[in-house]
Amino acid sequence: MPATDTASIEDADFDADLSSPRPSWKDWVGLLARLILGGVLLVAGLTKVGSLEQSVDAVRAYQLLPYDLAKYIGYGLPIFEIILGAMIIVGFLTRWTALLGTLLMAAFVFGIASAWARGLTIDCGCFGGGGEVAASQTKYPQAIARDAGFMLAGLWLIIRPRSRFAVDNYLFPDEDFS
Repeated sequence: MPATDTASIEDADFDADLSSPRPSWKDWVGLLARLILGGVLLVAGLTKVGSLEQSVDAVRAYQLLPYDLAKYIGYGLPIFEIILGAMIIVGFLTRWTALLGTLLMAAFVFGIASAWARGLTIDCGCFGGGGEVAASQTKYPQAIARDAGFMLAGLWLIIRPRSRFAVDNYLFPDEDFS
């Protein structure tokens, strides 16, 4: 290979070329963000899907929705979390699924902050459980901070959805997602 070809390969920006032997650090951060946000949604859904009645009780404990609507949300949320989490993990429609995941985390932050502000003493029910607990058992600041961190992972993916090992890379190879 001539020296000019080698130099042009070495100087090229490999940021968008995910088949490159030298991926950008941003591609790896994207993979990590997908695994974090998608993984937490998948785990949260899986821990709740086996006891949907408890999920309904957790949603009702927030006292934000009408009784019957809380029932449908409680039944549907774990299934939605599982599907959304799996889609984010594999990198399918990454920008849009990350947007949904980030909005879901924002809704969780709002619900937790609302419960805290109104003096409710509930467990968030994020990973099963939920319902009333003793005042000393509430963990509102930790839950808000945790979900804000997941929102940051989602924001990264909204801004820069291209990442390593994403299905999007194979379905839409010519798309410039960055």
